[in-house]
Amino acid sequence: MKALTVDDSPTIRHIVAKTLKPLGFEIFQAGDGLEALKVIEEHGKMDLIVLDWNMPNMDGYEFLVEVRKREDLADMKIMMLTTENQRHFIIKAIMAGANEYLMKPFSSDMLIEKVKLLFDINN
Repeated sequence: MKALTVDDSPTIRHIVAKTLKPLGFEIFQAGDGLEALKVIEEHGKMDLIVLDWNMPNMDGYEFLVEVRKREDLADMKIMMLTTENQRHFIIKAIMAGANEYLMKPFSSDMLIEKVKLLFDINN
């Protein structure tokens, strides 16, 4: 399975990658939504995208909306991982097609549990 972590913080991308690798994911990284679209074009559809909201060039919400417009990418699982913790942000993301929402700061255990729920992994 392939996972793409999209965040303008290299530290967050590293933590997400380190957390997902043991679950069997091949990890790709991008610093913003535009870069993430290029990664998908180059490496194909991802099984999971872990997506920050606040990034330069193309933010996470804009990326989410763009991806959900495309039928060929519609079944990718997208989890928002962001500091945006107000209810209207969560609702906006879910309405735009996010499958899951996790707020920063987060623990690796929280991320693992959310991923297991998304992929119906029972261990």
